[in-house]
Amino acid sequence: MKPNPSLATLIERFFTERLMYQRHVSPHTVASYRDTFRLLFRFAQTRLHKSPEKLELLDLDASLISAFVDDMEAFRSVCVRTLNLRLTAIRPFFHFVAFEAPTHSGHIQRVLAIPGKRGDKGIVSFINREEIDALLAAPDRCTWIGRRDYSLLLQAVQTGLRLSELTALNRDDVHLGRGAHVRCFGKGRKERCTPLTAHAALTLKAWLKEPPRSTEPSLFPNVHGGRLSADAVQYLVSKYVKQASAGCPTLMRKRVSPHVLRHSAAMELLQAGVDCSVIALWLGHESVETTQVYLHAHLAIKEASLAKVSTFHTGRSVRYRARGRLLTFLDSL
Repeated sequence: MKPNPSLATLIERFFTERLMYQRHVSPHTVASYRDTFRLLFRFAQTRLHKSPEKLELLDLDASLISAFVDDMEAFRSVCVRTLNLRLTAIRPFFHFVAFEAPTHSGHIQRVLAIPGKRGDKGIVSFINREEIDALLAAPDRCTWIGRRDYSLLLQAVQTGLRLSELTALNRDDVHLGRGAHVRCFGKGRKERCTPLTAHAALTLKAWLKEPPRSTEPSLFPNVHGGRLSADAVQYLVSKYVKQASAGCPTLMRKRVSPHVLRHSAAMELLQAGVDCSVIALWLGHESVETTQVYLHAHLAIKEASLAKVSTFHTGRSVRYRARGRLLTFLDSL
């Protein structure tokens, strides 16, 4: 029987063979998983007084990983969503190890049994049409940067593309004319096409006439012609939100990020009467259940439903009260 491979070998093969070669995951996924194991190995080094090179698979047991998660929550103020993201990176590794080191199946199953954290689910944030118009009016379109930023913000609130999808857009991904749309690759390397309104298509048509600043094919480049970073897009959104707040005070009470613009695009579609299944395809959601969060945030739909219920409710409501000792005990809990 072959000896079990070392932890370092397993980690290297997990990233190169399983993630990159077999599953063809995106660079974003590789970076996320990499950061998780960096943090885990640093925590293990502090707790076990062993360098990452000397760690063994059995060192990464359920108690250590649970302590790692608790440490991030207690001392790093990491939110529940991020904690679960770290566990999401660790679990595929142990699924991979289950085939590479089957003699450690008990150890592996105990790690895989670590439950995710439960957290509060708030209502999604979005900006309304008045706030969208104020935001789009903020860039100075007499300048190259202003025209770029206006085009970018307009595409964000109309197409609902993710931040990574926006920054990855190339000039060739825009198709104008009849059936105008933009093509992108979203999560899971799924390609999708998102239609453009007539105004968005005209804006992009004018933007594409701007002379390129380099050979970089990016649709929305930086001043040097390179691709915009995520931080740069977040900065320009925050800058224009601050400017727009002077004429639209409600923006001052909202934390607007590029992802909030994506939510706003979804809410615009929902208010226009578009079905949730279509919105899911539009946004590139894996499941329609993901799109249901916009229904929870849409107060007008709830008010319309309440009005329909109130129309049929004419009598006095009587609460049913269960009888019996056992049911009475259960009701008292």
